[in-house]
Formats: sequence, C-alpha cells, structure tokens
Amino acid sequence: MVETDYENFEIILADNASTDGSIEWVKQHFPTVKIASFDDNYGYTGGNNRAVPFATKEILLFLNNDVKVVPEWLKGLNTLFETDTQIAAAQPKILSYKQPDYFEYAGAAGGFLDNLGYPFCRGRLLDTYEKDEGQYDSVVDITWASGAALAIKKKIFDELEGFDEDFEFHMEEIDLCWRVINRGHTVKFTPQSIVYHLGGGSLPMGSSRKVYYNFRNNLFMLWKNLPSSQLWYKIVTRLVLDQIAALRSLVSGRPNEFLTIIKAHLHFIFGLAKVHRKRKLITRNPDTNALQPFSLVWQYFIRGKRKYPELF
Repeated sequence: MVETDYENFEIILADNASTDGSIEWVKQHFPTVKIASFDDNYGYTGGNNRAVPFATKEILLFLNNDVKVVPEWLKGLNTLFETDTQIAAAQPKILSYKQPDYFEYAGAAGGFLDNLGYPFCRGRLLDTYEKDEGQYDSVVDITWASGAALAIKKKIFDELEGFDEDFEFHMEEIDLCWRVINRGHTVKFTPQSIVYHLGGGSLPMGSSRKVYYNFRNNLFMLWKNLPSSQLWYKIVTRLVLDQIAALRSLVSGRPNEFLTIIKAHLHFIFGLAKVHRKRKLITRNPDTNALQPFSLVWQYFIRGKRKYPELF
C-alpha cells in the first residue's frame, strides 16, 4: 500500500485493540501511516466507522489487510470518480491472491443480488470461480461493491451513518450499497484497478461464525431495504429456504451448522424491532430496483448455470 504510485492519498490503520505488537511494528517501519487506535475490538463495521473521522480526503477506501495491491491501483478508481458525479461507491477488479488468473470470492468483478436477495458476482457464482480472461473489462453499474476494497465518497458515507454496526461482519457492505442505491446514487465496477485478495482473514470459510453472520445478516439486510410490496413474501420465502438448508446440513452430518442457522433465525426475530426502526429511516427511490429478476438457486442448482452471462 505504501508503494502506491499515486500522490494524493493517506493511509489510516484501524487498530481494534490489537495486542500482537503490529502497531509498534508499523510505527517503526512506516511512520507516515496514521494509526486509529481503539479501546476494544469493534469488528469490521465498528472499527471502520471509528476510523473514518481520521480521514481528510473526499473519498474513503476500505481495504482489508489480506489484500495485495499494485502500484497504479488507485489511478483507475480516481479516474472513475472523476468521470461521473453520480457515482457514490466503486470497487476494483478483485482477483485471487493464490490463483491470480482467477476471480476471488469477495467481489470478483462486481456484486449483484438475485430476486430473493442471494448475493453473487460477475466472475463468481456461489463456489464456482471464473478465470479472468478480460470478459468483464468494462465499467458497469453494480449492486454492491466488496468490503475487501470498497471506495465511497466520504460525504455520502457520513450521510448514511456508515456501516450498520449490528452486522459486525459480512454483508454490511451490501447493506450500505443498497442504501446508496435507494438514494438514487450509483455503484460502479472498474477493471482499470486491480487488487489481489487472500480471503478468510477475519472468519475462515465454513466456520460457524461465518455461517451465522451470513444467514442472520442477509435477513437483516432484506428487512431494512426491500420495498414494502415485496417485504413479507420474500422474507417468508427466504426463511423457508434457510430451513431447508438447515435440514440439509443436519442430514449431511453437520449438526453444528444446523444449530447455527436456527440460532441466526432466532436472533433475526429477536432483533426485528430494532431493524424495523432502521428500515423506517431509509430513503427509497421508487425508480430503482436492486434485485435481479431471476433466482440464483434455480439457475445454479436446477439449470446448471455456472457463469454470470448464462444467467440472462
């Protein structure tokens, strides 16, 4: 990051009360890095929210600590924001650190939501990854930008009061981008900027905590952002599908995953009053629709579609 070939930027390291000596190491080797130190571990959402007041630039860029960048990576993002004043947020092309020729799970070439709110990406459908052959090398509108490398105008981030800290981890960036779109702004993908993401740094794939946050937070996100005309139908449908997934876990010999999904549903129900209060505060643009008109589950599991262009 410090070797970035771009002059007008600053680096702020959000420190969630670390005890491993990393802050002292950074101060010694990279004295130009600002340190935003906190008294506790506030997770991804809380740590980033608390780091924002330390920023002095117009555009924020939330970058995971398991991401490798190339020197010119900021130039493409800066050019993107300069070309269109309606752009509120954006993400670069995200490739795998382990397999640089392939897209990475968290964001790939831009994120979308199917008609029931399941997230997917250009270049990555569920656990199927495409090789990057330039097939997505165009600037396009997307529904959500990955939190692994999320650029957003500071003014808009502040107006939206940042990440929802009740999410803690996972889908907080999708919720944020959905709120951005509900206000009539756009979220973009640009291939002119590339980063390489390792992934699994905070929560490993398949861990119980990751399963919990994915199921609970998806429901939180839907309840907050869905249009009123779609709310109950889609929430009930998702609850039923989640229960089928839980039963499948139980039958497959994964009782802990079954219990985790049940726990996520219970916590969603118990937290619904608070989530509903947040829903009432969200501005919605009636001319926007953040959901795609098809079911990812049907296309992937029933029709065998494995690449983004095949969904349409």
